[in-house]
Amino acid sequence: MKGRVIVYTGEAQGKTTASLGVALRSIAHGKRVVIIQFMKGRKDTGEYLIKDVLPNYEIHQFGRKDFVDLSNPDDEDKRLAREALNFAKEKLKEKPFLLILDEINIACHTNLIPIEDVIDLIKSKPEETNLILTGRYADEKLIELADIVTEMKEVKRSSVDAVEGIEF
Repeated sequence: MKGRVIVYTGEAQGKTTASLGVALRSIAHGKRVVIIQFMKGRKDTGEYLIKDVLPNYEIHQFGRKDFVDLSNPDDEDKRLAREALNFAKEKLKEKPFLLILDEINIACHTNLIPIEDVIDLIKSKPEETNLILTGRYADEKLIELADIVTEMKEVKRSSVDAVEGIEF
């Protein structure tokens, strides 16, 4: 069966969470999952902490602990994003069942990595690998290439506080 390209985008929360739900489902079926997080370097998130518990689950972070200044990312942010993309290319050679590129959409949007490089990565994907790209501001070119695109839309939010175990 041909692997899919799935994009989770939009302004609301839930993009990473949706991809993690697919990852959990894949693991339950004995499939290998690799997650590469762009612009994230916090080791206290649930998806990172679970890495030593779940079988067939890898997670790799390429970011600083601090948030990236989206209007003016620095050279270190660009270097880490390029490193993440190159790492993703290497992981694709291993043909995982599922490869999640978390926050890659916004990494492209902020010019940390060129959209053309991501398109090349998608086109080089092994047929059996499923690929999920998350993050706000998905480029129209990525949307066009994808098999499934979901846009997260917030309907209501009564609190802005992030809750451990829910938002991270």
